[in-house]
Amino acid sequence: MSKRKKIFITTIVLFVISVIFTLLVKVVDVDKIGPLGSAVGFSKLNLCFHNLTGYNDIFYDISKYLGLIPFMICAFYGLQGIIQLIKNKSLKKIDKRLIFLGIFYVFMLALYVAFDKIVINYRPILEDGALESSYPSSHTLLAVCICLSSLLISKYYIKNSVLRKYFNILTWILMITLTVTRLLSGVHWLTDIIGGIIISLFLVSLFYTFAYTEKKVKTKEDVI
Repeated sequence: MSKRKKIFITTIVLFVISVIFTLLVKVVDVDKIGPLGSAVGFSKLNLCFHNLTGYNDIFYDISKYLGLIPFMICAFYGLQGIIQLIKNKSLKKIDKRLIFLGIFYVFMLALYVAFDKIVINYRPILEDGALESSYPSSHTLLAVCICLSSLLISKYYIKNSVLRKYFNILTWILMITLTVTRLLSGVHWLTDIIGGIIISLFLVSLFYTFAYTEKKVKTKEDVI
């Protein structure tokens, strides 16, 4: 089996898992444990974990402000595309990885907006006295999608190996810290975080499928 086919199958499997998990969150053990009597799936599990963490201002603030950094990573790659466009004066000559990355970002944001409109669960706390959609955790979705895709593509745009090494280490730390602090902040249910991770892995795998297997790798640098 070719590498492209293996990656494609992995993407399909992750898609199926993300759909099944989302449906399960919507229908399994649903009970009115949320604020204002809002119904929540996997209610026993979610309530048990939420009772352990509660709401934490410190973790919430950390996740809130760290959540701005992934957008800086997006801007960095966006700048690479602009530089290539100015230099080559043609959209066709922009690195296809950057094109696919841009499409990936748009698809990620579209899914973010869709989940904001299609309510699976409401948050365990009120935001300005109102219920807000909670599933999946948007901070987790953005952090995992942007950080993992950056780890895949950074070697093509950060040529200095030492600089790239530390950039990738900081990217891993950012992704993990954002996910953990969002979980411990108490503004999401446990299944919101899990769902955010699963959906993000599907999206990144989809990006990998198109951006990294479009053509046969020929150079040593391209070998992952």
